[in-house]
Amino acid sequence: MQERSERTRRKLVHAGAEMFHRNGYANATLLDIAAFAGVTKGALYFHFASKDELAEAVQLRGCELLRESVRELRASGGSPLQTLVDLTHWLALNLREEPAIPASFRITKECAGLPALATDFHRIWLAEVCGLLREARDTGELRADGRWESIESLVAAAACGIETLAATGMPYAELQRRVSGLWSLLLPSLVPQGAEREFRIGTPDPDPAPARVGDVRDGDAPDECVDRSSRPVSSGGSA
Repeated sequence: MQERSERTRRKLVHAGAEMFHRNGYANATLLDIAAFAGVTKGALYFHFASKDELAEAVQLRGCELLRESVRELRASGGSPLQTLVDLTHWLALNLREEPAIPASFRITKECAGLPALATDFHRIWLAEVCGLLREARDTGELRADGRWESIESLVAAAACGIETLAATGMPYAELQRRVSGLWSLLLPSLVPQGAEREFRIGTPDPDPAPARVGDVRDGDAPDECVDRSSRPVSSGGSA
């Protein structure tokens, strides 16, 4: 009985994420969400007393996925800055693959200031980004002469811009290319001269020759970024 109840709750959170993502918070109705989940409205109210409660659950699911991804990326052994690069690629993918992520961003923007919603996914995303960036600074990955406030503002703006780009509906391959291109420009200004070659700027897929700074060119076609990772790393590549 408990297992079935939990399964129904998960279905409702997923359905809520889909409807909030597609239609926005104001236009998503509990009736539509219950229908999408394949449950009665009474079953929905058994788990969530209001749309606010369901929206909060969707954002909590988004936060759970985000923090889980950070834990997994850390466990892979990458440095804080590489983890941050990989996390932006995770975001680009999951803005397409996991409705709780874009829905959480949309809920945050459309419901700003509502006291019923305690979770602010946008703020939590920024906290993860800035936390990894601070770790990169504290472990010596960033330039010693960099102005911290300017660096933090630049990276935070770039990380938030990924969601804006995804919201335009561009194909994932193009979004992936743009995230890689973003880091190809950012890394040389963030790390000591030449150290940018040590970082993979493409997706964190297991690959014998992942794309690194210099592999992304402004004129490349969007779908080329998928194949580029199989090209040999140029001389002076990873350490």
